[in-house]
Amino acid sequence: MNRTVWPGTTRPESDVMVGLMSGTSLDGISAAVVRFHEDAMGVISQNLLAFVQHSYTPAFRARLAAAMTGASPAEYARLDFEMGAHLADAAVAVIAEAGIARADIAAVASHGHTVWHDPPNATWQFGQSAVIAERVGLPVISDFRVRDVATGGQGAPLVPIADALLFAAPDYWRALQNLGGIGNISIVPPSGVASGVASGGAQLGAVRAFDTGPGVCVIDGVTRILRPDLPYDRDGILGRSGDPVVDVVDALLTDPFFTAEPPKSTGRELFTPAYIESFIAKCRAARKGCSDADVVASAVLLTARSIALAFRRFVNEPVADLLLSGGGARNPALFNAIEREVGAVKPAAGFARIRIRRFDDICFDGDAKEAVAFALLGWLHLKGRAGNVRSATGARGARVLGNYTPA
Repeated sequence: MNRTVWPGTTRPESDVMVGLMSGTSLDGISAAVVRFHEDAMGVISQNLLAFVQHSYTPAFRARLAAAMTGASPAEYARLDFEMGAHLADAAVAVIAEAGIARADIAAVASHGHTVWHDPPNATWQFGQSAVIAERVGLPVISDFRVRDVATGGQGAPLVPIADALLFAAPDYWRALQNLGGIGNISIVPPSGVASGVASGGAQLGAVRAFDTGPGVCVIDGVTRILRPDLPYDRDGILGRSGDPVVDVVDALLTDPFFTAEPPKSTGRELFTPAYIESFIAKCRAARKGCSDADVVASAVLLTARSIALAFRRFVNEPVADLLLSGGGARNPALFNAIEREVGAVKPAAGFARIRIRRFDDICFDGDAKEAVAFALLGWLHLKGRAGNVRSATGARGARVLGNYTPA
């Protein structure tokens, strides 16, 4: 191992990283310990050593949700530090699960939690890196989105570089759809092409990615309003038993976001509590006797049809399969709706139809995927390599992402 020393530290270089991700679903933190390896040809691989999920209390989740619609400066400052403490706890837990010495870990790579995302004007993630560094005793790389936005990019999605380097299919084009609070898709070439990315090749320009719209944020939002005893539609029971109000869904899909050309990103700034309340009201007004299950089924269809719409309008590559990850991939109603909607999209020449599978079926637990992706972004930062995919974010140039906080 090349034992270099980073400025301001005495820690030798390592290929083991901790990745932390708090997503827009507001359910908690995903934490992963990952070892990366780069071969002589510049091909990067990963070994997931441990993965844990750190759940938020209902009270903390409610405070995060409220902060996205407006809070006091005092509340913002406290949440920033408290989120740092939550992230540190998750890091400590996953390191213990991995059974690896902290001296053998290069750094913690923390996405934090996005409280506001308004490219190209600003992006803001909670989770003070200094709090994590103090509590965990490791260097921290954080604020990954900021540099891309400062370079004229969307600051999102950032996962595509992991999709291309780590999860591409060997000999065909693949789509990877994340279903967190917000949905985002990566279209990646075969690994035989993408491998050129690792060694600085120009093939990264072949990767495309963008936000497709809601993942589970609308589904979860209407479920929590209609059934306050449920944090989400468990096992898709409501979504599977309801009859969607198709006219409402199709009308909402005319929103400029869905018709805008990529690169593009969105968040809870669009799919606000007011949006969710209006969604329920529109479903009730459009159909006499519209049940709670019908409203949830309509939210499911909104996500599924938005993905199919993205395929029809923006995906020209010969995609052979679609891998679903994130919490929404575990919702049978949503999985089945995506199968129907995307399955109706005309396949590329030579393929009977786009095959749809869960990420878990071919790799590891899909809930760990974004934590692994940010671990990779942290690893790239330490190597001095760019982490943004310009064709995905629209940035003016490739940039090393993240800010470094020493232990």
